[in-house]
Amino acid sequence: MKIKNIFKFLIIAFLATQLGACDKNEAEQKFDKMPTERLNIQKKELNDVLLSSEYGWKAVYFTDNTQLGGFTHLFKFSADGRVAMASDFDSDTSIYNSDYSIEVGSTVSLLFSTKNRIHLLSDSNNSPTAGLKGRGYKGDFQFLYYGQENGEIIFKTNRGFQELRFVKATAEDWTDLELNTKMAQNVIGSDKRPLFRLLEINDGTEIHKLDFNYASRARFATANSGEEDYSVSYNMGIAFTKTGIIVSPALEVNNQQLTEFIYDDSTGDFTATGTNGVSATIKYSKKPVIVTDDYKLLLPGGGNNVYAYEYRLTEFEGPNSALFLSLLEDIEKASGVPLVRAQLWFNNTDETNYIEYRSGDDQTEERYYHYFTIKADDVNKTVTFTPGVWKKSTATAGDSGTPPEGPTISRPSFLKALDDEFMNPNGLYFTEVPVMGYRGYTFASTTTHFRMVVNNL
Repeated sequence: MKIKNIFKFLIIAFLATQLGACDKNEAEQKFDKMPTERLNIQKKELNDVLLSSEYGWKAVYFTDNTQLGGFTHLFKFSADGRVAMASDFDSDTSIYNSDYSIEVGSTVSLLFSTKNRIHLLSDSNNSPTAGLKGRGYKGDFQFLYYGQENGEIIFKTNRGFQELRFVKATAEDWTDLELNTKMAQNVIGSDKRPLFRLLEINDGTEIHKLDFNYASRARFATANSGEEDYSVSYNMGIAFTKTGIIVSPALEVNNQQLTEFIYDDSTGDFTATGTNGVSATIKYSKKPVIVTDDYKLLLPGGGNNVYAYEYRLTEFEGPNSALFLSLLEDIEKASGVPLVRAQLWFNNTDETNYIEYRSGDDQTEERYYHYFTIKADDVNKTVTFTPGVWKKSTATAGDSGTPPEGPTISRPSFLKALDDEFMNPNGLYFTEVPVMGYRGYTFASTTTHFRMVVNNL
């Protein structure tokens, strides 16, 4: 090749290299700008839509519908970074003001930056069940922005990556929010109605009845069938509305998804209605749906068994009745310390039965022992306790201890109301119930609203 041609070739190659480098630099600059521009566009978009609704936004937040219910929150955003907020977390539906910001990171997010009602769900000291100790209600207060659909703002939670939608609120949403908390009491149940509840499922051709239990702190319900040929169960988080409840996940009945239950004040029923005769109704019942032979475990020949109410463990369970929980509160007010255990011992080596009440703090416990004899009703599958003598001892908290040999005492006044429920002359039901982490049973009255969950030790 001639020197002249070689020189031309080198010049062309050099220019091509420079042009390629320029194109690459320009492409890199564009690439650097594109995400930033996109995020800024999204930030403005989110800011504009948050401010666009006259009455703000509403979100029904199910933090974990496998064990917790839903909580309604209302938000009214201001251009100065302030937000007015209300919720039905508890009876306080007042409006509180705090700060919010729109953050830009790998994505755009809405951050509630100072404490307000939404933070009640993320407070690790605010746990509704023993299993969630230190985790609170598993809530979040930062939400990743994922756009809009049909007038709704779509978010995903920062930690759990669960979808949460904001819908436009109305003036009535703010004024009627307190009705949600009144509806909560209807789900718990009235002491003017029977103790037991059932979930009646109509699939359009057959009707089935399931035992229904609701845990008010967690806003979570379980329903289990007692029919041998119908092994269906439901677990559902519950959120309140002014007309009833919504459940998540939906109840699937004959391929239909039922989510909204309407309350009937005349009967106390909550009913979700589908098509072609499909429905689901939460009803009151005069007796348990599931009545078993578990009571025989308490009788002579059933072995030495111990069943205990345990402070901060079994008290969180859904089947505990409002009456039982109120009796615990009354005991603590009267004695100044909580009742840490109500422990029923059956078929001891000396052929005795007794209830061991432990009342105290972290250092010492006062222990009261109420002896009783037991009688069974094999027709109604219940047991009746006949009261005997009382004794007392003092022990270091945590000691196993044994009943004292000393003299008898009079019944402590602060234990009277609870003890009367155990000694009901009309008897008690005793049935195993599904719980997490231990084998649970309930003692339930045949005539009052008393029901207590116990751990089989």
